[in-house]
Amino acid sequence: MSEDAGQMLVVYDDPSDQRSLSLDETSSTEESPDETRLSLETTNDAIPYIGQRFATHDAAYEFYSEFARRCGFSIRRHRTEGKDGVGKGLTRRYFVCHRAGNTPVKTSNDGKPQRNRKSSRCGCQAYLRISKVTDLGPAEWRVTGFVNHHNHELLEPNQVRFLPAYRTISDADKNRILMFAKTGISVQQMMRLMELEKCVEPGYLPFTEKDVRNLLQAFRKLDQEDESIDLLRMCRNIKEKDPNFKFEYSLDSNGRLDNIAWSYASSVQSYDIFGDAVVFDTTHRLTAFDMPLGIWIGVNNYGMPCFFGCALLRDENLRSLSWALKAFLGFMDGKAPQTILTDQNMCLKEAIAIEMPSTKHTLCIWMIVAKFPSWFNAVLGERYNEWKAEFYRLYNLESIEDFELGWRDMVNSFGLHTNRHISNLFALRSMWALPYLRSHFFAGMTTTGHSKAINAFIQRFLSAQTRLAHFVEQVAVAVDFKDQAAEQQTMQQNLQNICLKTGAPMESHAASILTPFAFSKLQEQLVLAAHYASFQMDDGFLVRHHTKLDGGRKVYWVPQEGIISCSCHQFEFSGILCRHALRVLSTGNCFQIPDRYLPLRWRRISTSPTKVLHNSPSDHTERIQLLQSMVSTLVSESAKSKERLATATEQVTILLSRIREQPVASQGLRDISPIHRNI
Repeated sequence: MSEDAGQMLVVYDDPSDQRSLSLDETSSTEESPDETRLSLETTNDAIPYIGQRFATHDAAYEFYSEFARRCGFSIRRHRTEGKDGVGKGLTRRYFVCHRAGNTPVKTSNDGKPQRNRKSSRCGCQAYLRISKVTDLGPAEWRVTGFVNHHNHELLEPNQVRFLPAYRTISDADKNRILMFAKTGISVQQMMRLMELEKCVEPGYLPFTEKDVRNLLQAFRKLDQEDESIDLLRMCRNIKEKDPNFKFEYSLDSNGRLDNIAWSYASSVQSYDIFGDAVVFDTTHRLTAFDMPLGIWIGVNNYGMPCFFGCALLRDENLRSLSWALKAFLGFMDGKAPQTILTDQNMCLKEAIAIEMPSTKHTLCIWMIVAKFPSWFNAVLGERYNEWKAEFYRLYNLESIEDFELGWRDMVNSFGLHTNRHISNLFALRSMWALPYLRSHFFAGMTTTGHSKAINAFIQRFLSAQTRLAHFVEQVAVAVDFKDQAAEQQTMQQNLQNICLKTGAPMESHAASILTPFAFSKLQEQLVLAAHYASFQMDDGFLVRHHTKLDGGRKVYWVPQEGIISCSCHQFEFSGILCRHALRVLSTGNCFQIPDRYLPLRWRRISTSPTKVLHNSPSDHTERIQLLQSMVSTLVSESAKSKERLATATEQVTILLSRIREQPVASQGLRDISPIHRNI
């Protein structure tokens, strides 16, 4: 170091400062007593100078940080020094540019790979040195060295705000973010809400999305044992408020929470009617806690998703999945679904075979299709869309023979003989291809529309952040919101004018019983039935389109017993009679669809009177169902005009007065009282 440079690093008051700094050997400024004055006397745009005084070292840091921000860089605390001797304490501090120093290259140990992350350090020599002075009264900190020469470009004002040193989240903003996290909204939505609240332009908050994610991640890193205690406490609190809330949990060998499952009273009621077909989705995880999430969902009589239950598992293995299925059956009084749809999980397949041996286990087609881009896009290239269209054609075929022949042709045409995904799909074809599944009930959950609705419902609470107990709370909020939305949509559907397209008595009869959602499906078949011809044969009827000369569907009808079935199995698959069966009923002068082909799960009923319908004698049950259908029709017809509504209100008032004058039988009390308890 040159003599001049050495003189520039001399400290005026403290001879111990007469030595060079490793940060800079060429340019620093010597302290001058004439220039010494308190920093409070300087203006905001002043630069540091030798002899500048501060009451505390934190005040010096804040001053230098603000100066750095205006210049286009940030600073960090570098090193501290103290005088020799016990009790002397801190006497010197260094604040340096954030790009000072160099990052050493990490060497791998024991062959383990190291993360050599990118660093912004480039050996910048800019710094500020302050020393503690106690000779002239109260202790203060004085600038004894300052270098503002940088070996890198300084940032523009609109760029410097992105430096980590200037990205801060205040305590008030932290509380706000954590509150938003409980509601399940995304980080992007949080940022936009806070921008609107603070009236700042998008992207001009004093923190970024990454900072918010880091905050949430840090908040999640809590003691898992405390998390488990809070979760169980919340479930017990919910149980105290609602005795019909159900939850089960298991502990590991150390007494810590292993698995937990829960269901709500409304979910158990819904399952009693709509639990014939269930999706058990285990494809999601709570990444914050690294726990697989299992969700049971179905479809109600208005075609909307309904929540049945939820489980958080420690591991996605046979033991945990079997435990979850067993807990779910316990919630539902041992009633297993007719059909359960899942992802391609071999452990889950085995668990279902053990816990639900009478249930038909199938694979969700939308979960399979979601993997197609990663499986086949690179393999097929430009022919990917062509192959996908052919796959859907095969998937929707009715004949097993046609499917298997078409599959072989598809494999040959696209050269997929050695593709392992194609081989696996074909091996599991009886679990996902419709030709193998049409005799099993799915409530329409094989369609893309239902898959989107179910995924949207799951995502509503899957985005819940922070803690496990908050997640359970968020699920409850999502279920309650969905129940309210379902009630609103139910009302809107019931108030809609139903347009009869065929004028057939069969159509008007079905419209008075089925929900608008189910009736629209049946109405489609009624309209199409007019285009089909039926031919009576020795063992039933042959029904085919009027333009076809061969083929067709076999329909078997026993009028005396009101039994009808079709070889297309649409009723077994969806609960809606097909065009072929409807054509035969129409040909046979049948003016009403037999009751057994207007399933309870598609009728205009709520979940409240469910228990009545199951526990009452069959004759009384049919009368209640008929009355419910008549009341639903009365409401929908009366709502079409003010005059109709006034007439209906007047007549119903008179009718209620007459009914209340009638004696009440003990049998009637036993049958009807559960309705009042559930309303």
